[in-house]
Amino acid sequence: METLAMHISNGIINGPVAAVFAAFALAVLTLCVLRGRRDLDDRLAPMAGLVAAFIFAVQMLNFPILTAGVSGHLLGGALAALLVGPWVGALCVAVVLVVQALVFGDGGVAMLGLNVTNMAILGTAAAYLLIALLLRVLPRTPAGLAVTAFVSALVSVVVASQGFVLQYWLGGTTDLGNNLTGLAGTMAGVHLLIGIGEGLITATTVLTVAKVRPDLVYALRALKPVAPATRVPVAGSAR
Repeated sequence: METLAMHISNGIINGPVAAVFAAFALAVLTLCVLRGRRDLDDRLAPMAGLVAAFIFAVQMLNFPILTAGVSGHLLGGALAALLVGPWVGALCVAVVLVVQALVFGDGGVAMLGLNVTNMAILGTAAAYLLIALLLRVLPRTPAGLAVTAFVSALVSVVVASQGFVLQYWLGGTTDLGNNLTGLAGTMAGVHLLIGIGEGLITATTVLTVAKVRPDLVYALRALKPVAPATRVPVAGSAR
């Protein structure tokens, strides 16, 4: 049995597949840097630092899933997407993953591209797609924002877990005790439970920020409602 790590440990996926996903992750993060620079301003830059620090803290909550170096934990992609947007949000999660791998040994360094792809890219992208949809159809009220945060966080965690299943199918080297269907079911089921916890944390955090400073919630600024005339400010005051 290998030592349990917070993310995918070295040796779970073969080298060629890990290299392909490392190149993919690097290309996407480069795009995130280029696009994220357009969004950075006096509000977003400090918020990005706070988001990265918060994600680092919540990712320390770790839940063993399988016996060969795979575990589940809170991701933070939906929280990052809501507060600082998809481009900067993906970078925040990626920075956390890099620090954890290089400094704390959480996740194999050789597997870093896989972990970044799953948690920083797939998780954040899935979350923001749902956020963009839900904020256009739900009322701009605390309840609507809470539902958006909860659902996007839950779904993003499950999507990220299935990224690992794809990677294992392409180049898994360790016997995880399941066939591919069983592995997918195990990962989805456990991460569904983790996603409920993440959804509650994300909804609570975003609502707290929105009630005090709604202008600091990127999604509320960037995503326009379908009917602006009927918008109700999240902060609860008429404008």
